[in-house]
Amino acid sequence: MPFVPDLRVRPANEQSIRADGEFVLYWMIATRRATWNFGLQRAVEWAKKLNKPLLIFEPLRVGYRWASDRIHRFVIDGMRDNAAAFAKHNVAYFPYVEPSLDADKGLLAALAERACVVVTDEFPCFFLPRMVASAASRLPVLVEQVDSNGLLPLRAASQVFVTALSFRSFLQKNLTRHLEEMPLPDPLAGVRLPRLSKLPAEIARRWPPTSPELLAGDAAELSRLSIDHSVGVVETRGGSIAARAAMRDFLDHRLTQYSEQGNHPDHDVRSGLSPYLHFGHISAHEVFHELMSSQEWHPGLLKTNGGRRGWWGVSENAESFLDELIIWRELGYTFCSQRDDYDQYKSLPTWAQTTLEEHAVDPREHVYSLDEFENARTHDIVWNAAQTQLLREGRIHNYLRMLWGKKILEWSRTPREALDVMIELNNKYALDGRNPNSYSGIFWVLGRFDRPWGPIRPIFGTIRYMSSDNTVRKLHIKEYLRRYEAE
Repeated sequence: MPFVPDLRVRPANEQSIRADGEFVLYWMIATRRATWNFGLQRAVEWAKKLNKPLLIFEPLRVGYRWASDRIHRFVIDGMRDNAAAFAKHNVAYFPYVEPSLDADKGLLAALAERACVVVTDEFPCFFLPRMVASAASRLPVLVEQVDSNGLLPLRAASQVFVTALSFRSFLQKNLTRHLEEMPLPDPLAGVRLPRLSKLPAEIARRWPPTSPELLAGDAAELSRLSIDHSVGVVETRGGSIAARAAMRDFLDHRLTQYSEQGNHPDHDVRSGLSPYLHFGHISAHEVFHELMSSQEWHPGLLKTNGGRRGWWGVSENAESFLDELIIWRELGYTFCSQRDDYDQYKSLPTWAQTTLEEHAVDPREHVYSLDEFENARTHDIVWNAAQTQLLREGRIHNYLRMLWGKKILEWSRTPREALDVMIELNNKYALDGRNPNSYSGIFWVLGRFDRPWGPIRPIFGTIRYMSSDNTVRKLHIKEYLRRYEAE
């Protein structure tokens, strides 16, 4: 079994391994899958080395901001798939959905008291870094964080990259060696470990595992949880099975139109993978592997030309998708891992803050409240359609997501208020919200990863401008507008 690269493993505290513990604990909090998972692979390494059972603990709290039926259902779908996947192997799986606020208090500590070592996922965004740091500081055993976020290890980035161009140039020179260190497709294949037959009785009694009914999708069980029930479940299902089906559907049926039709809302040829990548239901490594296998790619085709197109040596459609899967996605992840203020206005480039402040008092023809934005009650049918899609489906077509943000900037009293509105609506309703890519997109609206654009405009200054009228002229959007006509 190949070892997890050292660059992807980081101790979260200064405790030691306890060889006399009862099991190795994998605290699964972000990389929520049984395959292509460096965290699970690391936990298996420890279990084999110590000859101990492996306990996989996947919790879901209710106390995080924006917790809702929509988000919970999607994550629980993944827990259902994990339960089925781990049942085929000689490991114990403990899915725990917290029923009410602070009901999980003491659970991780109780498990860690019996563990030889705790392995968990590294995720550079939302509340997870603070949660891991706080928990690790109190646990009496070594806690390791493992980075399964992308093809480039987070700590391989040499600097804080401020443009996609500079990051692309860095990757072209440095990514190849990391492609030789892929996670195992199935870290548990052929692994023989001692079996943990059941949870310790006092733990199972105080913190019972999630019921089969909730895992299966019972709406009544979901309604009993202390979360926001006003943000309803959407049609899109979560979990690794749905993620893999979405990947195959994209690669087999929509990839060939990606470059030409990707910006046209009527055609909707996007991959739809971002929620699954966000919750760890599928790996960027697996998507990369499947895509490149279909392209008959090998590393000898790489060209370090610095350009957006042609450096992978595959089709134009595949190149276009790879630019988003690797360049833009991992640019956001590395930025969040290096900047604690990634979600704050002050993290914007100096030029962007300057031009926004210079035009902060410019007259606005339209100014809307958060409630009006939230309920798609603006004068603009294109914007209302995008917001309606977000409310109904938990997503916005990628091109319209950019326009959605630009108009919030234009119709808010100040740039800071616009930022607050974008974060609130995106994180509350989008399945892929609360993610480094979410913050990349939101802050791109205000100038992050971009450059000044002329001419100088009211409100925007030199921030890149977009208009609904131009969008309607350029794109195939009539069917989209009919489908998402605001109610």
